Amino acid sequence: MNVSVLVAIFLGIVQGLTEFLPVSSSGHLSIFQSIFGLDFNSEEHLLFDVLLHLATLVSIYLVYKVELKTMVKDTFEFLSGRSSNSEREGRLKPSVRMTLLILVATLPLIIVLPFRSQIERLYSSLGFIAFALIMTGAILLISTVFFDGRKSEKTATLGDAFIVGLAQAIATFPGISRSGTTITVGLSRGFKRKFAIKFSFLMSIPAVLGSTLVTLISALKAGIQWSSVPAYLLGMAAAGVVGYLALSFMKRIMVKKPFTYFAFYCFGAGVITVIIAIIK
Repeated sequence: MNVSVLVAIFLGIVQGLTEFLPVSSSGHLSIFQSIFGLDFNSEEHLLFDVLLHLATLVSIYLVYKVELKTMVKDTFEFLSGRSSNSEREGRLKPSVRMTLLILVATLPLIIVLPFRSQIERLYSSLGFIAFALIMTGAILLISTVFFDGRKSEKTATLGDAFIVGLAQAIATFPGISRSGTTITVGLSRGFKRKFAIKFSFLMSIPAVLGSTLVTLISALKAGIQWSSVPAYLLGMAAAGVVGYLALSFMKRIMVKKPFTYFAFYCFGAGVITVIIAIIK
């Protein structure tokens, strides 16, 4: 089944917005795909899923390109032995510590790998997605009770990173917001709000890259539906532009404002999803 340009652009906008706002992109995409009678987890549309996630990865790079370039440069120098005296004495640069924290936070995803197919089947269960969205709302409300902590990349521990990584693993279930869950858990570990937000998005890069690579291999094996590629590319462009704007908003505004409004939005979205599930 070919995808229309308007549907592809609309879903690209949904992906761009909800990937970074704490409301679950996977849940929203599944809901709208159900409404449109499409399934982008099916073999014929796997390429579209890959392109949407690549677009949001580009958004993360554009917003955090200075930090990412510094992390790559300093980590390479550390691994090649060209580090500063302080690093040789055991005091890592903050950028190198950030890289290490992200790697540790990625490890818990190994736990969910054996259950990948079972989790993917939940993408077609509107009942589960409705429940997960309501759970996301509860998680976001919990985040409002935590005060701005003091931990940053200089002081966060590997244990902190691993626990936030466990939250990311849980958020592989559709309807559970990855950003909302990881930021909330980061705040509970005493992270500065600004650092919790930055760490949440930067730690998503290896996770999304790994998932996208696996999906790309599946897409190439299934074959590409070339007639839908122009629509896919327009949807990808929409996801990239909107994702950049949404991430910039999160980075600047959510440092000072709690997630209360997003929590109530998720409660409402969960109720509406229940209604959609009953009607369908």
